[in-house]
This record gives sequence, C-alpha cells and structure tokens, in this order.
Amino acid sequence: MADDRSSFDSVAEGPKPSSEAEFAPVEVKSASQFHPTVSALQDLFGDAVLRHEVVAGDQHIVFIPPERNLEILTWLRDDPDQQYDLLRDVTAIDYGGGRPLQVVYQLFSLFHKQALRVKCELPLDALEIETVIFLWKAADWLEREVYDLFGITFKNHPDLRRILMPPDYAEGHPLRKDFPLRGRFSRAEQTKRALSQDLEHYYFKDELEKGGEPQSLPPVEAPDALPPGATEA
Repeated sequence: MADDRSSFDSVAEGPKPSSEAEFAPVEVKSASQFHPTVSALQDLFGDAVLRHEVVAGDQHIVFIPPERNLEILTWLRDDPDQQYDLLRDVTAIDYGGGRPLQVVYQLFSLFHKQALRVKCELPLDALEIETVIFLWKAADWLEREVYDLFGITFKNHPDLRRILMPPDYAEGHPLRKDFPLRGRFSRAEQTKRALSQDLEHYYFKDELEKGGEPQSLPPVEAPDALPPGATEA
C-alpha cells in the first residue's frame, strides 16, 4: 500500500528528538585538484603561474604577475581550448596590514562550461594594472568601481573616473582597510561640504527643475548688541 502521508503531516506532528530522526548516509566527493586550464597555463606560461589554489571545494584560483595580466588574459579568451568569453566580475580585495591588494578577475567559458578565477597582487606603492576593457567591454564600469573604492589605476582605460562616490570626493577610497569607519573628515567638515555643494555638479537640469528650490539651512543671524553697560546673564 502506498504511503498516503504528505509532507504537511510531518509538520503537524512537530519536531522529533534527534535520536529518533532517520538520516541517510551522504556521500561526500573529494574536491578535484585538476583543472584543464590551470594545467595548460602552467605548461605554456611556466613560472608566470605564481600559485594555484582551490577553495570552497571546486573554485580554482591562479595567481599571475600583474605586468602580464593582459597577455595571459588574452590567451584565456582567445585560445580555442579555453574560450573564457564571459567576464563575470572584476573586483579587488584588501586584507589590510600593509599586504598587497588583489585584483580579481572572475571568468567563465560558455563553450566549455567551466569557471576560473585569476588574481594579481599589487604592492601598496604600485597600485596600477593594465585595463582589460579591450578584451571584455563589461570591464568598463567594473574597473571604474575598483578604481573608485580601492584606488587602483587601470592603465589605458578610456574613461577612468569615480562611479559610486562623487567626482570631487576627497576622503579617499572607502573599501580600503585603512579607511576610517566615519571617513577621514570630521562630522563638521563633512556637513559643511554637503551644504556647500553645487547641485548642478550632481544633477541634470531637468532633475533640478522637478525638484524645486533646494533645501538649505537658514542663515545664522548675529545676536542683538547689548545696551551699553549691560552684561550677559
């Protein structure tokens, strides 16, 4: 006779002690340390593959010299056996403590159905690397975000400027570990700058017209002069 119980019957019965629960054994497969692209990189570029790591079970990471990023990434995109035609992300990592910043490229091959993460480490006194916008157009705004929030310069980027913070933001790069929680300026200075900003610098003309008159604090009036001989209470 088929079991007529539904999944809602178990809910109605309430929780059971863990000693009464039935668990089926789960087979855990060991993570594969082999990745065809990593092997091909090591065969072709040799010492340029600085190291290879596997994290989260099956996420393969290769570290390459920053001065060779364009050469190696071009090969990863164009080689028929690789074809990493999708750039999922460009980001950065700052572990703090004076350690190098990492530029991270998250790649995926739609043809071969495989992923690869490529990292370049930049010392704090040389935070620049070649742009990959001419390999993947998606890198445009992604590199601008990394530049804005981490201060990494992407050489030969056609439009490298801030994208999240205001263009005249003067407090640095907010995702760096040495960035203070409240910013580099005092609250008074931040308020002063916010109130004195030129709205035309941040909004289009039609936006200003729809928004009406901007809000502002009333001017501070000087106190009335005290009569001669009078003193403050």
